[in-house]
Amino acid sequence: MITAMKYNTQLKPLALPEYGRNIQNMVDYCVSLPNREERTHCADTIINIMGNMFPHLRDVNDFKHILWDHLAIMADFALDIDYPYEVVKRENMYLKPQKLPYPQGPITYKHYGKNLENMIRKATQCEAGEQKEHLIGLLANHMKKSFLTWNKEVVDDRKIFTDLEQLSKGFIVLNEDDHKLAESKDILLKKNKNLTRRQNK
Repeated sequence: MITAMKYNTQLKPLALPEYGRNIQNMVDYCVSLPNREERTHCADTIINIMGNMFPHLRDVNDFKHILWDHLAIMADFALDIDYPYEVVKRENMYLKPQKLPYPQGPITYKHYGKNLENMIRKATQCEAGEQKEHLIGLLANHMKKSFLTWNKEVVDDRKIFTDLEQLSKGFIVLNEDDHKLAESKDILLKKNKNLTRRQNK
């Protein structure tokens, strides 16, 4: 008697498709074993096979723990064995993550962004010295780069220095005689080269 082959669409959906139907069948068989010791031995064997399927992940922290979690999920949490780890529980799988606080408050200049504003504020609190001067120089150059990214036109350094003074509430004052930023044309040229390189990949 010939048994008709079933299509995957006719079979039970896979809990974790990345392991495939054969691993799921092994797990189902493991759950069906009547002896706890046999189930535990079978589960160890399945874990080794699962690990061999993804050797490049062996250096990931808690790799074995993750595999045991996956085994419990594929067994629909019905595998009664002595797990070597505290595995994930069904009720914890569908918990919604806590809502992340979204930064509030207006952005003075959208082309600079809130993060740059925060960095400028931190820079004003740094102790005076060479490191602070270097940080301020990096921030000013980043402001010029951000300005050109959004406005796509040549910008005078005086504009950047004015904006920096405003964003720092007057604590950071630079002038063109003592501070020289990267040339607008050099920034735009580098940006265009990077864009062309990405497009050609």
